[in-house]
Amino acid sequence: MTGPTLSEPAAAETGTALDRYRLLIDLEDRPGIVESVAGFLGRRGGNILDLDSHSTGEPPRFYMRAEFGVAAGSLDEEEFKREFAREIAPDLGVDCWELWPVARRKRVCVLVSKHGHCLTELLTRWHQGELPCDIDLVVSNHPDMATEAERFGVEYLHVPVEKGHKPEAEAKILERIGGGRYDLHVLARYMQILSPEFLAGAGAPIINIHHSLLPAFIGANPYSRARDRGVKIIGATAHYVTEDLDAGPIIEQDIVRVTHRLGVDEMVQAGRDIERTVLSRAVRWHLEDRVAVHGNSSLVFA
Repeated sequence: MTGPTLSEPAAAETGTALDRYRLLIDLEDRPGIVESVAGFLGRRGGNILDLDSHSTGEPPRFYMRAEFGVAAGSLDEEEFKREFAREIAPDLGVDCWELWPVARRKRVCVLVSKHGHCLTELLTRWHQGELPCDIDLVVSNHPDMATEAERFGVEYLHVPVEKGHKPEAEAKILERIGGGRYDLHVLARYMQILSPEFLAGAGAPIINIHHSLLPAFIGANPYSRARDRGVKIIGATAHYVTEDLDAGPIIEQDIVRVTHRLGVDEMVQAGRDIERTVLSRAVRWHLEDRVAVHGNSSLVFA
C-alpha cells in the first residue's frame, strides 16, 4: 500500500526543513506491524512520506519500505537504532531491518571487461543525476575501457587475470574495494566468475547483468545457445551475485522478440539494448532501497 501523509511541497509550506530516512523491514507477518512502526516514528517526530508493504510466502513474511521525514538535525541515528531494537524488534520479531538516510549517497564500484555498453550507460546516468550514488572507481581485467572511465573523471584500475593466478588478482582487487569500503559493487559485463573468497571479502552486495532471461542459458555464450534452440525471445537479467553461478535473487528482467532471420551477432546487438536498461533499473532500485531479499527470492517496491 502507499500512503504518503505529507508531501514535500506541504512540508515546505510549514517552513520546516526535513531530513529524510528510509526504513526497511523484513519479518514474519502478523497483525499490527504498520501501526507499531508508525507509532514509533510518530513518537520521535517522524512523519511518513511514503509507505509500501507486501506479505507473501508460506508462512507469510511481511516486507515494508517506509520513507519518513523528521525536523532537520533532530534525529540521532545511533539512538534511533538502539531504541528501535529495544522497543520494536523484540515485540514484532523483526529479524531484518535497516535505516538509511536519503541524503547519504551510496559509494559504488563498477567492474567491467571488454564490453563497455553497460558501463557507459551507468556512467552516463550517474553523470546526469539519474543514479543517486558516487561512482569513483572502475575495475577491469582489460585496459580497453580506461578512456571511457577517464571521460567521466573516474579512476580506472586495471588488474589482469592471468591463467593460474586468479586468486592473486582477486586479492589485489579486494585491497581496493573490499571490507565494506563500498556500499555496492556492479558487474557491468565483468566476464569473470567470482570466487567464494572474493564474495566474502567484498563486504557489500554485488549486482550482475547476465545476457539471458534467467534461469535459461546460465553461463557463457547464452545468445549462441539461444539461437541454437530457436528461441523467440531473448532477455537480460540483473541479479545479486551468490556462490551459485547466475542463480542469485533476481532484481529485474526484460525481453526483446527475435526471429530465425537473426544471426548470433544480430541477437547480441539486440540484447545489448535491454542489458543497458535492465542493469540501470536494478542499480537505481537498489540505491533507492527498493529491493527486499529473502533467501533466493526478492521483491521490488518500484
